[in-house]
Amino acid sequence: MAKNFVEELTWRGMLNDAMPGTEEHLQEAMRTAYVGIDPTADSLHIGHLVGVMMLKHFQLAGHKPVALIGGATGMIGDPSGKSQERNLLDEESLRHNQNAIKAQLERFIDFSTQDANNAVLVNNYDWMKDFSFLDFARDVGKHITVNYMMAKDSVKKRLATESKEGMSFTEFTYQLIQGYDFLHLYKNLDCSLQMGGSDQWGNITTGTELVRRMAGGKAYALTCPLITKADGTKFGKTEGGNIWLDKERTSPYKFYQYWLNTSDEDAEKYIKIFTFLSKEEVEALVKEHQEAPHLRLLQKRLGEEVTKMVHSEEDLENAKQASEVLFGKSTAEAIRKLDNKTFLDVFEGVPQAEVERNKLEEGLDMIAALSAETNFLSSNGEARRALKANSVSVNKEKIKEDYKIGTEDLINNKYVIINKGKKNTYIISVK
Repeated sequence: MAKNFVEELTWRGMLNDAMPGTEEHLQEAMRTAYVGIDPTADSLHIGHLVGVMMLKHFQLAGHKPVALIGGATGMIGDPSGKSQERNLLDEESLRHNQNAIKAQLERFIDFSTQDANNAVLVNNYDWMKDFSFLDFARDVGKHITVNYMMAKDSVKKRLATESKEGMSFTEFTYQLIQGYDFLHLYKNLDCSLQMGGSDQWGNITTGTELVRRMAGGKAYALTCPLITKADGTKFGKTEGGNIWLDKERTSPYKFYQYWLNTSDEDAEKYIKIFTFLSKEEVEALVKEHQEAPHLRLLQKRLGEEVTKMVHSEEDLENAKQASEVLFGKSTAEAIRKLDNKTFLDVFEGVPQAEVERNKLEEGLDMIAALSAETNFLSSNGEARRALKANSVSVNKEKIKEDYKIGTEDLINNKYVIINKGKKNTYIISVK
């Protein structure tokens, strides 16, 4: 084996619990393990990344990773850690989501290698769709008691809450269906390990129990801790919602900014989990960061590594250039390279005003651009004083009082950036 998988997860802070004998089982030979992925969207978000990183480390350790798209379970909803049922999807949506997710997974795990430990993608809908309810109740349901299922924390928590909804039978059967997945993969792919977040322990152990009772085999469970933020807010969420891996949903600039803005405590934890830097590299980086925390070396390296891994070197460079835009270090040329989505992300929250396009075609004088047309400044007098003090720039280039803004100043044929001093930024957009 290239690496001891359990040891690797342990130093990275990625091991929460493992069944006794799991490490020895993995050291004996090449093994197959799976992680289930919820296909309710056509993109993964960074909450999925921990499971994906586990699959990658598993493959790097010489083992065979299986990514299971939960097409059937996605039609039901999982009670683990949730207080409400999720939306149910039709088959067409699930297939679309599956294809999109596989394309993202290919950036991490190798599906194409000719080696025995090539990654495999499966969808539990493929083996569940023809299973009749009567067959499932007769062949699977009789092996697991209701008492066993009721004892699971995820079930107990849902039943204990005083919500009107309660817990549907559909959701109650979720652990049985997930358990059957494990049995199916055990029989068909010799898969002996299921991995997931710590909230999945109950569902995973139901699977190991089914393998024991229905196949007379031995299967294992391993979980990673649920990722949290030091300030108590949810990891992977911002005011705008999830941080997605799809650049159409979350631009590489916003993605990079998310990691850049993590606290020192979180950055020290995340750099172990979300990068492939070695233990020695991480320890050296942490030491360097602690000597000069204001330089935010950990956050910068974290942002670089994860953005490059999820997107590309080019996307990282563009994100870094975009990050300079608001802090006055970028050039007009760099700003003009920003695509429309990134431009809007960079200037989110910056005061904006709309101006008729024909006014720029005629040439908009600077006093009107700062005051009457936009109300950026409270009066023509204030605008005149700012211009006299040479503190106004258009698209990052200083201008004189007699400057007129024209259509040639438009970025993406729509925006003009005005700065007054170093701290005040305004955007004109044309109608």
